[in-house]
Amino acid sequence: MQSVLALVFSILDTLLTFFSFALIIYILLSWFPNARESSFGQILAKICEPYLEPFRKIIPPLGMIDISPLVAIIALNLARSGLQQLYVMIT
Repeated sequence: MQSVLALVFSILDTLLTFFSFALIIYILLSWFPNARESSFGQILAKICEPYLEPFRKIIPPLGMIDISPLVAIIALNLARSGLQQLYVMIT
């Protein structure tokens, strides 16, 4: 049972890490013209936009700077840290 739990937490941690990297890459694509319109950019948009949308509704842009992706990444990292703490408490 212990190894199954460790495997589940490990998979969740890995998925959250990959999703964090996907968000960072998607945000960086906005710095390059037409990068988000590429097939790679569209795939990342399908993955990242559903997560970013609630943050964009809550946090308005500051001038031309949208800080909601930064808050979304921080929230994701807090969730990942919470998951790690939960695993430590359980084991």
